[in-house]
Amino acid sequence: MVPAPDASQLPGASPVSDAPPLRFEKITVVFDDVKALEDFSFTVKKGETRIILGAAGSGKTVLLKVAMGLVRPTSGRVFVFDEDVTDIAESAWFEVRSKIGMLFQESALFDSMTVAQNVAYPLLNQKSIQMKREEMEPAVRDSLRFVELEQTISKYPGELSGGMRRRVAIARAVVTKPPLLLYDSPTAGLDPITAHTIMALIIKERDVDNTTALVVTYRYQDGNLVANFRYNPDSGRLDPAASGATKTVFMVLKEGRLIFEGNQAELEASTDSYISKFVKRPEEAAA
Repeated sequence: MVPAPDASQLPGASPVSDAPPLRFEKITVVFDDVKALEDFSFTVKKGETRIILGAAGSGKTVLLKVAMGLVRPTSGRVFVFDEDVTDIAESAWFEVRSKIGMLFQESALFDSMTVAQNVAYPLLNQKSIQMKREEMEPAVRDSLRFVELEQTISKYPGELSGGMRRRVAIARAVVTKPPLLLYDSPTAGLDPITAHTIMALIIKERDVDNTTALVVTYRYQDGNLVANFRYNPDSGRLDPAASGATKTVFMVLKEGRLIFEGNQAELEASTDSYISKFVKRPEEAAA
């Protein structure tokens, strides 16, 4: 398999420092007097993967939208690669978003566009990328090859299965090779085998390009895979990882507040009844 080009090789791509890719300082988001996020603070280190768990309406998707600049916080500060983006103009977000890839819920592909056109969309619409037209097709093909769907390049989303559409959406999210990736419920509505394939691609992207990622999910199995497996480029498969080698941090949200932040062992040791709803402990998995 040939990975897509490194971000530093993309025309117009900006070098990214070792600064924390994302930091929230006391973020509160209010919609119609309802607090979607409340006094929310956390810092994501470079190379970390954050697994974000919580009930429906707990603020998980809002968190990603604030990070992407799609929702403005009511109060608090947002930093992306140490740049305070809280109050910047929408036009300034074009440069910031060139460093962020996002997989939206249910893929959010454009039905009227081919797979190639969907994947090329960020290259055409993120002005800071400044990629020449003749360079776009190779980048799109590399990105589709990365998710093992190069053969679908001329098809339309309606011709693909749900799992294939999700993989195309991942190709679109990573085509610019952003150092920060946001995944909103990447395995929702998929069968277990397809869900495993999607998570394997997320792990592959993490390990091939050393990306930082936030993964919103309802499935504890997703977080378990990310925390305990690494991509083997020689075999193309996932291999067990040494303890702590994957830099995986779990977060649990409840009614817009961050109530847990820690590693998998700490999560499984929690006796909080709400947190326990999202944890499948080893003894339960073996039962």
